[in-house]
Amino acid sequence: MVNQYRHLSPNLESASVTPDSRGILQLPCKFDVLYVFGDSLSDIGNAFDATKKATGEGSPPSPPYFQGHFSNGLVWVEYLALFLGLTANRSTNFAIGGANTGSANTMIPDNPLNLPGLQQQIDNFIASVKESCQDANSQGLYIVWAGANDYLGGGVTDPTLPIQNLSNAISSLAKIGARNILVLNLPDLGVAPRTRNNPQQSTLLNELTKAHNTGLAKALDALKSSCDESVNILLFDINSIFSQIINNPAKFGFTNVTDAELDQIAQSQQGTDKFFFWDGLHPTTTPHLILAKAVLSVLCPDNVTEDTAKEFAPVRAGQL
Repeated sequence: MVNQYRHLSPNLESASVTPDSRGILQLPCKFDVLYVFGDSLSDIGNAFDATKKATGEGSPPSPPYFQGHFSNGLVWVEYLALFLGLTANRSTNFAIGGANTGSANTMIPDNPLNLPGLQQQIDNFIASVKESCQDANSQGLYIVWAGANDYLGGGVTDPTLPIQNLSNAISSLAKIGARNILVLNLPDLGVAPRTRNNPQQSTLLNELTKAHNTGLAKALDALKSSCDESVNILLFDINSIFSQIINNPAKFGFTNVTDAELDQIAQSQQGTDKFFFWDGLHPTTTPHLILAKAVLSVLCPDNVTEDTAKEFAPVRAGQL
């Protein structure tokens, strides 16, 4: 298979996937396993376990957070695993809350627990592969989604280094044997409840998001020339998905895309199940499900039907 870099923007309103001028080449749908690298948006309990082991109290607190997730229910990689007939587990999910694209982790100031960034996650995975004296599983799907914490907690105002870190991570995975690599760009960081009420900060973060996403697309386009011809790199445009929802919330069943549902619950009010954001930065489980459906429509468009989405309602706190 010829090396491919693809940049895809799903159109949620028409349930179609619109390619750019470089076109689409569908990735194989039969994956053996999901390998996940990133931050809180893909963390299925790693930060909670690490903080509980070190301090006796896990973070984020659960409840009200769902089983150590940075949401009120499952996150998108768990839904995607369900769609693909796989199991999301911590032996192959290295994502952890607070991870930057490099070696830093901003979940706790000064990182006293030495929580890993994306670089350590990749390094730890590569070390485990080398210990097995084999290449990485060529039938796995490798997911890389990081960058938000560089700008939110790391104070980065130039996307050059985060983009280089991501490029290095993807290159390292390809060199160790990964053949199908899914990379996600960033949603607008200035529209979250924690950032939107500061106009100067919101504007800066949205500008950084745009610069990051543009630079990441260019970097991955350049990376294809240095990768083996069998490597497939797909850049998924999550920014477009979340923007469609926030700009037209009612169309997607949301009544509030500006406030945190957790704040409403803290005020002894019942959640409405129609919030986009769970806390000041993280989405509720419903946007995670929407993201998983959109990713599935790109990975396996021939396998997606109207019934596919109906099989999986959002899984929230209290349901497991």
